[in-house]
Amino acid sequence: MSLPSVLSDRLRLPAVASPMFIVSGPELVIAQCTSGIVGSFPSLNARPQPVLREWLTRITETLAKHDANNPETPSAPYAVNLIIHKSNDRLDEDLATIVEFEVPIVITSLGARAEVNEAIHSYGGIVLHDVINNKFAKKAVEKGADGLIAVAAGAGGHAGTLSPFALIQEIREWFDGPLLLSGSIAHGRSVLAAQAAGADLAYIGSAFIATAEADADQGYKQMIVDSTASDIVYSNLFTGVHGNYLRGSIEAAGLDPNNLAHSDPSAMSFSGGTAKTKAWRDIWGSGQGIGTVRSVQPTAELVDRLVSEYAAAKSYLLAL
Repeated sequence: MSLPSVLSDRLRLPAVASPMFIVSGPELVIAQCTSGIVGSFPSLNARPQPVLREWLTRITETLAKHDANNPETPSAPYAVNLIIHKSNDRLDEDLATIVEFEVPIVITSLGARAEVNEAIHSYGGIVLHDVINNKFAKKAVEKGADGLIAVAAGAGGHAGTLSPFALIQEIREWFDGPLLLSGSIAHGRSVLAAQAAGADLAYIGSAFIATAEADADQGYKQMIVDSTASDIVYSNLFTGVHGNYLRGSIEAAGLDPNNLAHSDPSAMSFSGGTAKTKAWRDIWGSGQGIGTVRSVQPTAELVDRLVSEYAAAKSYLLAL
C-alpha cells in the first residue's frame, strides 16, 4: 500500500518527530517541519486549553509564510498528539480545536476510540496510533486508525519491550497501511534500518530534546548529550505506565534507580522522591539511542545530519 501524500510528498527524510510532553512546542515543531520532517506536539503541552488555538494559529501561519517564501522547498506537515486515556479531561475540547484547524495528522496514544478517529476523518485528516504490541495494533485499526506507530524496546517515554524486528514482523503479517517504528532511532542509518525491517517511516524523539528549539531545561539537554543507552531506566513508577527515563534525573530526585517501586497502572501520576518532584518535569524521559547525540544544536543541523547519514547508508548498501 502506498503512503498517503501527507506522509511522503514534502519529506526530506522518511521520519516523524515524536510529540514529547513538555518538550515539544511551536518553535520545535516549526523547526522540524521547515527542516523537512513531520513535526509534532502533545495537545496537553498547550496550557491552559485555549492556548492550543494560539499554538495552532502560530504553526499554521508560520508554515504558510515559509511555503510562500520557499516554493521549491515547502515545509513538511505537522501533527498533534491526543491522549485518549480517561485521565485526560481536555480530550473533547482539544479534539474540537483540532477539527476546527483541520490538523493534517493526529497521533493518538493510551487508548483508541472510534468516535475520535471519525471526527478526524470528517475533514480528511489521518490518524496514527502508537502501540507496544500486536494485540493493541489490531484494536487500533479495528477502531479506525489509518496507521500505526510501533513503539519498540528502547523508545523514549512510554515504551514497550518487544524487539523492533519482532513487533514490525507481526504487524506486517496482516497490516499493509502506514507503519512507523519508534525505538532508539537517532542516526540516519537507523532510519534506513527501520524501512528495511518493514516500516515506512522512522519515529524520532529523544535526539530532538538536545536542540536549541526544544522547550527543555538546559540540564535536561546536557544530560541527553552526556548519557548513553546504559543510563536509561525502565519503570512504571512515575506514571503507572512503563517508560524509559534518564538515570541522572532519577538520582537527582532522591531515588535509587536500581530499586524503584512499582506503581498502580491506573494512577497516571507519581508521588515520591523529593517533595516537589514531578514526572516529565523532573524525571526526564529518554530513549536508548542518545549515544549518537554529541551536542546541543539547532534542529535544522540535526535533521541535516540525519539526512546525510541516511543517504550515506543507502549508498553503502547499493555499493555492496
